[in-house]
Amino acid sequence: MKAPSKARGAARRSSSKPKPAPAKSSAASAEKQLAGFIAKFEPKHQALIRAVRKALRKRFPDAFELVYDNYNFFVIGYGPNERASEAVLSIAAYARGVGLAFLHGATLPDPKKILEGAGKQNRFLRLDSAADLDAPAVEALIRAAKQQSKTPFPATGRCRTVIKSISAKQRPRRAAAGR
Repeated sequence: MKAPSKARGAARRSSSKPKPAPAKSSAASAEKQLAGFIAKFEPKHQALIRAVRKALRKRFPDAFELVYDNYNFFVIGYGPNERASEAVLSIAAYARGVGLAFLHGATLPDPKKILEGAGKQNRFLRLDSAADLDAPAVEALIRAAKQQSKTPFPATGRCRTVIKSISAKQRPRRAAAGR
């Protein structure tokens, strides 16, 4: 039996990883792709994703919007640059709902105990509507997450959308009938 060549082994390993988006996509192209990702969801979740995105773009007018259409979740992260590790929060959507994830939520002050999750770093909220973002406790968490950023957000500019990765294989974006 022949040992697999390194090239074939590398191709096999890379096929399961998300494919990076094209390096030079225009803003219009990114918006078109983003609309396609959102269209995979049920209408009520589409509306919620769009409304939450609109609200977060107002709160982070100079941020980078980092988009991942991954296997488990569709994610739109907000950070001061294109580095995913420096994003402070993200919209995370899957077939059964939409949430707001705080990437360093474990270190955020949460006196009302509204954050869910028990990991070392990430915490999240389940969202029923974009109005949930206006709750004083949620506004405080968003402000604290932005202040906690090691890299300051740009003082000027506008929100830039960057498609970071698209997974070839994905879980269904709509809930199965009867769930």
